[in-house]
This record gives sequence, structure tokens and C-alpha cells, in this order.
Amino acid sequence: MKTFFVPAAGVLLFLAWIYPSGALYFHIGETEKKCFIEEIPDETMVIGKYRTQLWDKQSGSFLPSTPGLGMHVEIKDPETKIILSRQYGSDGRFTFTSHTPGEHQICLHSNSTKMALFAGGKLRVHLDVQVGEHTNNYPEIAAKDKLSELQLRVRQLLDQVEQIQKEQNYQRYREERFRMTSESTNQRVLWWSIAQTLILIVTGIWQMKHLKSFFEAKKLV
Repeated sequence: MKTFFVPAAGVLLFLAWIYPSGALYFHIGETEKKCFIEEIPDETMVIGKYRTQLWDKQSGSFLPSTPGLGMHVEIKDPETKIILSRQYGSDGRFTFTSHTPGEHQICLHSNSTKMALFAGGKLRVHLDVQVGEHTNNYPEIAAKDKLSELQLRVRQLLDQVEQIQKEQNYQRYREERFRMTSESTNQRVLWWSIAQTLILIVTGIWQMKHLKSFFEAKKLV
């Protein structure tokens, strides 16, 4: 099975931290697997919704997929541990909460090998991923908790502040990791420079002794 990573989509999904996420779509073949990289702070809820369309040769367009065509969704955390692996239908919704900050892989592929209708065709997948406070259904929350418009707005602002705080913590985490990597790299470069210097000194001493022995053997000194 071919796997394609789409970092550009990660940039689009990253905007969900600040702005409401927008849907995107992509095409996959019968044996293809596409993965999206999403940088997510810890303890953050992520909701993904998708729907599929199958290429119809007769009409020359994409039509809604048959119910038998499904999608397999697999989510991996920054430590490559699988936190979600499940088979869904032609349209589906998946949810997970991050417990480790960093790059999460969202991979999708179809069960096309089981579908004769798919044979050799293309599948269009519409994907919408929402991160953080954008996962909240505020009209539903307002109706459930009987909140006024002002109370609902305050609730939204509190959720946004909480999400911003998580993002700031994640940025500090990234900066700390980058600093540790830089210090480790600088230390390795320093030790490598010292090792090179020692090798040059030892080589020079050996060459001087070798030349001295050569001249003494030739009775030149």
C-alpha cells in the first residue's frame, strides 16, 4: 500500500488553531494511503469529518459513494503510538484527544480491495478537521445549559483563552526541544573539533618520528 504524507495539509489544519477550520478534499487510488501531519497541543480534542465520492465513468463526474465502501482511519501520536484505528463507512466522523504535544499523523485509506465497483477508479475524500474550541457545538451547549447570548459569548471567550494557553505551552515545549537539540549539536561539534585536533597532533608527532627514523637510517642526521 502506498503512503503519501501531505505536509501542506498540515499547514491548512494548523490554521484551525486560530481560525475555524476549512474543509479540503483529496483523491486516493485503490491501494493508496494518505497521511496528514497535524501539530496539536496536549489535552486537545480533535474532531474529523469526511465524506467520499466515487468516480463515475458514465457521467464523467464524482458521485456519492455506495454504503459498502468504507474508510479506515488511523491516528498516531508523536511517539508513533496508535491512538485510533477504526473502520468507518463511506461518510464518517472520528474523534480523539491528544495526550502528547507534537505532530500527529492522520491516515486514511479505503477498503477498495473488497469493492469491485472501485476497480481502477479514483475516490475523492472531503475532509474537515476541527481542533480545540472549534470542536464545540455552541448552539447545542446554549440550548442544553440554557445560556443567554452574553453567557454563551463569555463561554466562547473562555474556551478560546484556554486553547491559546495550550498553544503557548506547546510553543514553549517546542522551543525547549529546539534548544536542547541545538545544545546537543553544539556539544557534538565541539567534541568532534577536539577529536580532529588531537588526531592532527598525533599524526604530526608520528610523521616527525617517522622522518627522524628515516633520516637516521640514511645517516643524513
